[in-house]
Amino acid sequence: MPIIKSAKKRVKITEKKTAQNREWKDRLKNAIKDMEKAVEAGDKEAAAEQLKETKKVIDKAVTRNIIHKNNAARKKSRLTKMYNNM
Repeated sequence: MPIIKSAKKRVKITEKKTAQNREWKDRLKNAIKDMEKAVEAGDKEAAAEQLKETKKVIDKAVTRNIIHKNNAARKKSRLTKMYNNM
């Protein structure tokens, strides 16, 4: 347990940031899973809408430094390919 005031503050900040990062990672994973479900169902219209939403979540995760931009590009490319091949 930290004794110095600034170290105590860093612990609080780290816990808060960790919770925010976990929330964004969960949001990202859920969006990708929803996209995969829409593609499996074969509903082209729903899949198109879900692809748009998923790309938006991925881009926001990049701006918040949750994932790297190359990782985001790879994810978006794979999802687009999945949509195009259905």
